[in-house]
Amino acid sequence: MKKIYPCVIGLGYVGLPLFVRLKRKFETVGFDTDLNRVKHLNKKVDKNGEYSKKDLLLTNKSLITNKSFSLKKSNFFIITVPTPVKKNFMPDLTHLKSASRVVGKNLKKNDIVFIESTIYPSVTQKICLKIIEKFSGLKHKKDFNIGYSSERINPGDKKHSVENIKKVVAIENSSKEILNRVFLVYRAIAKKLIMSKYIKEAETSKVIENTQRDLNIALMNEIYLICEKLEINFKEVKRLALSKWNFHNYSPGLVGGHCLPVDPYYLAHIAKQKNYPSKVILSGREVNNGMEKYITNKIIKITKIKTKNKKVLLFGITYKSNVADIRNSIPLNIWNKLKVKYKKNIDCVDSCVDKEVAKKYNIRDHVKKEKYDYFIPLVKHKDFNSQFKKAKISNKKIKLIDLWG
Repeated sequence: MKKIYPCVIGLGYVGLPLFVRLKRKFETVGFDTDLNRVKHLNKKVDKNGEYSKKDLLLTNKSLITNKSFSLKKSNFFIITVPTPVKKNFMPDLTHLKSASRVVGKNLKKNDIVFIESTIYPSVTQKICLKIIEKFSGLKHKKDFNIGYSSERINPGDKKHSVENIKKVVAIENSSKEILNRVFLVYRAIAKKLIMSKYIKEAETSKVIENTQRDLNIALMNEIYLICEKLEINFKEVKRLALSKWNFHNYSPGLVGGHCLPVDPYYLAHIAKQKNYPSKVILSGREVNNGMEKYITNKIIKITKIKTKNKKVLLFGITYKSNVADIRNSIPLNIWNKLKVKYKKNIDCVDSCVDKEVAKKYNIRDHVKKEKYDYFIPLVKHKDFNSQFKKAKISNKKIKLIDLWG
């Protein structure tokens, strides 16, 4: 078997964990077009706060670069670039197409390519494959192979890290030698592999994982809104309902980030192309998208910040707890709207965000000695209790507001 030289394209929340795992066993290239990201990682600094300096030590002659000519030696490419949506909620494959061109220009005979970016069914074979063939001059199956492996990275979750989760790996009509190489690479990433011969089915399984979760949260958000209208205690309703054996424990919330608010649109997009307009999926998105406005208005109403000289302290602006990521963050949007209108009466604390982000959005990393009337968590990081205790030192009568209570 020929020696394997992996290359991970895209070193964000998805790609960096793969690179960290692969460099332990192979001479691996980590490629990213973001020069600042590359500089930080080469200084052993992960601005996302997921990996330590020790984790980022380069081994086995591995390297991190933004120079595409460094990919010439690579023969196993893994694409992990972002796949967001446009302002009109249509899939944006710009980064994926660009990464496919980079791979095509560096591809050689007998190389293997895997897509890990979240996509709608058929993108691997109908879009990425065509671009790679065009720029490489090579033909799929005859000269190289392509596959799909769904990413299941959950930032901030140490229990379900990439090495501990079950990893879906799909590649069609491949020889034993190709499968052996695929197995060696992905076993270096994850302990448990779920193999498949069907790429489109693997692509679909990824988007429905997040679509299911988005819809479950949307259902709870709608029930929460109904309870609010009826002046019913939602938490008591849920507590009672959970006493039934088959009632699932989902909670309402602000759905943000790079997966849940995006993937349902990808599935709905391909369904519409096949003349099946989504009836349920997009309804869930509509409910979840509406929560930002509702919670913003609820904060204004509860605190009476409009009419009274009250001081409000918001806690947490990342898209979820215990991460530094602010992409598609609903709490950040709420903070930005409130600080413009009520900047004299409102502050925000978040110990997880990067210092540059904190400076840009005027966010503190700890509670200062100021008298606040309300302490409102939008995201509960692990230091929530300690930060609230600090706020109580200046005002023992400070009110802790549970927006979902």
